[in-house]
Amino acid sequence: MSDSNTTASTAAAVPAGKDRRDLIILGGGLVGMTLALAAARSGITAHVIDRADPADLVAEGADGRASAISTASWNLFNNIGLAPSLASLGCPIDSIAVTDGMKPGRIDFTPKAEEGSLGRMFANRDLRIALFDAAREEPGIAWHVRTEAVRKERGPHGVEVELSDGRVLSGSLLVAAEGRQSPTRDEAGFALAKWEYDHRAFVTGLFHEKPHGNTAWEIFYPAGPFALLPLLDDKEGRHRSALVWTVAEKDAAGVAAMPDAMFVNEVESRMHGVLGAIGLAAPRMSYPLRFHHAGRVVDERLAVIGDAAHGMHPIAGQGLNLGLRDVGALVEVLSEGMRLGLEPGDAQLLARYEKWRSLDSFMVMSVTDGLTRLFGIPGRLPSAARRLGMGAVQRLPALKRFFMDEARGMSGQLPQLLQA
Repeated sequence: MSDSNTTASTAAAVPAGKDRRDLIILGGGLVGMTLALAAARSGITAHVIDRADPADLVAEGADGRASAISTASWNLFNNIGLAPSLASLGCPIDSIAVTDGMKPGRIDFTPKAEEGSLGRMFANRDLRIALFDAAREEPGIAWHVRTEAVRKERGPHGVEVELSDGRVLSGSLLVAAEGRQSPTRDEAGFALAKWEYDHRAFVTGLFHEKPHGNTAWEIFYPAGPFALLPLLDDKEGRHRSALVWTVAEKDAAGVAAMPDAMFVNEVESRMHGVLGAIGLAAPRMSYPLRFHHAGRVVDERLAVIGDAAHGMHPIAGQGLNLGLRDVGALVEVLSEGMRLGLEPGDAQLLARYEKWRSLDSFMVMSVTDGLTRLFGIPGRLPSAARRLGMGAVQRLPALKRFFMDEARGMSGQLPQLLQA
């Protein structure tokens, strides 16, 4: 892993003046940098602009979060050459247990042995290290860190971005990968369907007494879902899982103020002993839960991807995976167009990308939102109805197959990069 000084020199090596590349990507997070790397592997060059210092993002303890990487997303990582550096760091998800408050009638999603796992759990820090190290070695990527765009212009002949350090970059297509609060999306006037869930997610890592058996738990309570996601044992052999605990916003301040010992007791009481005694393995973090979906994701020489285009409840762990599907679709559309002699910012290509991604992302988000609302209805009768429905799914192989394909990201029209 390179230090911040090496990173700075990599960015500073970009010559002054107008340096033209195919793409200018605003945001070098997990989705933005995956796009840059996937594009480069297809012969598409990119500038990547990020205000953060990469050394801060991968520092020990800076981010205790973990992400579920679906089978389709793992195919993407494999196809762009990241698999060798990541393979030993991910914990397979061999089964998912879904339960309504640990009452009878749970669903167990377990694929056949020849189908492989339902996905893999990775520490976000490990994903960033692999992406950043690959980006440094890729000549198709010019990486500009600790700076931001102070001027963005899009026109018939291309795009131009001026950085806060005075450099001017040009390209054919501007890509906004800036996250949920994307200023570029807002400046373009894209309308958003959005609402608050009035819930907050508390995220941390846990040590636990019993092995998890590579099983992810999704326990639904009226206040919100409570997820336990398997991680690899640490270097000392301690069993670990990632926790995503959703609480009502009105209770969030009280949970945030809890001493660690009280927080652990509250978490343990909701686990019903499935993993034995527990302790904290990472810093506690929290964030409000919101839904947003951009009605449009393209404009003149502009494409919006990842959380800038869509944000959802973490109930199904599909947020990052949906962004990676954006990456695969955009790279496929652009590379096919460029082989025909079109430039990346061509309006025909952007229209194809928007048509492809709008329906798929809306369907995934609608299902996620519906599950959140369904399991959030309190009372004995709704709980009994949910458990009756879950029991039916458990007994019907075709329905279980549908849900497992959704979890693995293998449904719908998959981009080539997300196929094995």
